[in-house]
Amino acid sequence: MRLLSTRSGQMARSPVSHPLFARCYARISVGAESRLGMAGVRQRLLAGLSGRVIEIGAGNGLNFGHYPGAVAEVVAIEPEPLLRSLALRAALRAQVPVDVVPGAAEALPVKSEAFDAAVLSLVLCSVRDVERALGEVRRVLRPGGEVRFFEHGRGGGRAMTLTQQALDRTLWPLLAGGCHLSRDPVAALRVAGFRLGPHRRVLLPENGPALPASYCSLGVAWREDEPDAR
Repeated sequence: MRLLSTRSGQMARSPVSHPLFARCYARISVGAESRLGMAGVRQRLLAGLSGRVIEIGAGNGLNFGHYPGAVAEVVAIEPEPLLRSLALRAALRAQVPVDVVPGAAEALPVKSEAFDAAVLSLVLCSVRDVERALGEVRRVLRPGGEVRFFEHGRGGGRAMTLTQQALDRTLWPLLAGGCHLSRDPVAALRVAGFRLGPHRRVLLPENGPALPASYCSLGVAWREDEPDAR
């Protein structure tokens, strides 16, 4: 799978296509920047990053405007064609170099140990294989590289968890582009061998009614080398 540069102006075929969801997501996500405070969340998510960064599941590129100037390059992976086209436009307005690349989280089209940091922003809910995707994140990070994550998932007590699981088994993934509500992103990072750093629960909307997609986690983790097998 070849890379897609923001400078090429070309689109590539993708095995992931959710055009109706993509249109709805693009419209809702822009409104959520101010209405739900997502712009502030993105600012906190990306603050202090530097070097080469890979963003997995870049969507319509709303993170791009929040990368600090110390970031040398962002390689943004997005499999959905419509969202990728919107990300290409956002990349042209970014203050740091951004390449928008077609590809799946489970098979990242980049070299191993090529990045200082990885950004996971509302993506683990919709990848087809969380374990494989996080294995790819480990592969492309240099030793000691960090993961910045903002993900929604399981929360809210037993009744809400049962509701999330019921929705996951029925209509929600079909309506929401493969999204799942009851995954546990923090536990998944731990199982994948990442060392968790500071992280906290974020409820969106902060002061509104708690919805099945309201329970989010914002934090940082690091890639640690596996011990020598001797």
